[in-house]
Amino acid sequence: MLVSISNLAEMLFMLLLEHGVLVMRPSIVRHMDSVIDMLICSSVVSSLSFLGVIAVDRYITIFYALRYHSIMTLQRAVVTMASVWLASTVSSTVLITYYRSNTILLCLIGFFLFMLVLMLVLYIHMFALARHHLHSISSQQKPPTAHRGGSLKGAVTLTILLGVFFICWGPFFFHLILIVTCPTNPFCTCFFSYFNLFLILIICNSVI
Repeated sequence: MLVSISNLAEMLFMLLLEHGVLVMRPSIVRHMDSVIDMLICSSVVSSLSFLGVIAVDRYITIFYALRYHSIMTLQRAVVTMASVWLASTVSSTVLITYYRSNTILLCLIGFFLFMLVLMLVLYIHMFALARHHLHSISSQQKPPTAHRGGSLKGAVTLTILLGVFFICWGPFFFHLILIVTCPTNPFCTCFFSYFNLFLILIICNSVI
């Protein structure tokens, strides 16, 4: 919701300015733009963080089912959520303040790659366990039943989870990589013009 609201607020703000409905001093416009950008950045970072947290929560649910409620208590859940929001707000403030620094952009790219690898490892491990259990159940039945269908279904689910994540978030972070590596290249400049589309893809990931 925050991703959507902050993006819509920026679009509405820019449209009102362009059509002369809203008249403000340039300094106030810059300040408002920075606040909205911070909201967008904070919501993007928090969304990415919560996708990773959900993956960890699912992992604990499967591999530590009997201890789940003692590991993931209400207090720990609240602390985790508050920590994600606090870290997202602080990091987005730093990012918007020093957005021209390649070091900041590299940190954000590194964060995305870390989340991607984390989700990849956790979901593949969960899929492997489910496949192993399915194989064990199948081998104990007389006559043994094929488990190819269940494995295929699990593989499709895994592909959708990680595929949608990569398709929706990949272009945005590829955009950041190009800013660091080739900011003046004609191809990169053309790619930069689709930035709003990349933000829409991130919103689509939340919807999906």
